Amino acid sequence: MLSGSNREKSGHVSKKRGSSAVAYKEYKQAVPETHRGRGASGNPANRFEALHVDLDPVEPSEEEKRPKLPTHFYRDLTKTIISRNNSPDVGFETSINPYRGCEHGCVYCFARPTHEYLGFSAGLDFESKIMVKEDAPELLEAELSSSKWKPQTVVLSGVTDPYQPIERKMKITRRCLQVLAKFRNPVGILTKNRLVTRDIDVLKELAAHNAIAVNISVTSLDPKLQRILEPRTSPPQARLDAIAQFRAAGIPIGIMVAPIIPGITEHEMPSILEACGKAGAQFAGYVVLRLPWAVAPLFERWLQEHFADRKEKVLGRLRAMHGGDRVYDSRWRTRQTGEGIFAEQIEGMFEVARRRAGIGDRPVLSTAAFRRVTPQMELL
Repeated sequence: MLSGSNREKSGHVSKKRGSSAVAYKEYKQAVPETHRGRGASGNPANRFEALHVDLDPVEPSEEEKRPKLPTHFYRDLTKTIISRNNSPDVGFETSINPYRGCEHGCVYCFARPTHEYLGFSAGLDFESKIMVKEDAPELLEAELSSSKWKPQTVVLSGVTDPYQPIERKMKITRRCLQVLAKFRNPVGILTKNRLVTRDIDVLKELAAHNAIAVNISVTSLDPKLQRILEPRTSPPQARLDAIAQFRAAGIPIGIMVAPIIPGITEHEMPSILEACGKAGAQFAGYVVLRLPWAVAPLFERWLQEHFADRKEKVLGRLRAMHGGDRVYDSRWRTRQTGEGIFAEQIEGMFEVARRRAGIGDRPVLSTAAFRRVTPQMELL
């Protein structure tokens, strides 16, 4: 473990009874308090584990309410760094994820269930137990040097945010970008953190070869909503400032209005696109809220805690966009947009607002300048 401390807690072990819904009901009763600075308010059962520990419900004292949960960092000893997918609706085939888990703590994050493959929970574990790929830059250089590598756009990051708070210290993302710049391999970046502006110097090198596109994710312009929805991300104004910095630096900059949450953030789409357009955004996309596996009960609990009066409206809209009987449909090409009248309304509103804001289409990045760096070239 890189840093942090462990604390034992009393509890009892119960056998998982075949359904994540059952396990969630048990954990919901056992964890009554929300942790300060965290998006999730508990740890739902891991769907792959046969046993689950339910904390004994204890009434906390005033000092113990809303405790601060420490973050632990662990070394990820992976031997490869470029991940591949065959999903037809994500827009890329290869990606780099310097971190597994994400300190940002966005309660809606579709990547939360990936932590279950590590034996953790998709809840608080996802945002407080972070796997760190310290050797990512060296692994990346080895893979790009191989004759097997076919130059193509790599996305940073396909799952969790490459600029979460620990990146300020570890600089793994920055070092990966330096490798990509050395090889002149095109890269797309998606983040919610203004920390990305730290690397403008490296990104300028890629921009000179039409090999970079930065995307800032903007969910809401309301800082109060941002703090409870995405607790450790940069505030809205900081993201607008990042957009302006990239535009001034001549680096292609766009936004993702994501996720669009019906009944919570949907109405903000036009104002988000207008504000980002004024800041300098050149292209834009959107994704409707996705709630796979354990994310659904986590989000439902968040709604109950913060928007109880809108809970049924939000969930009803989501069901209407996914066949009428569920809040999420994992089918390709519909999972990110939904379908039906509400999905059509969101799409129409996005296109009108995008054009009014003067925001154009996404750029096509080039692999023409790619080069394999040999020891002799490094000497030059």
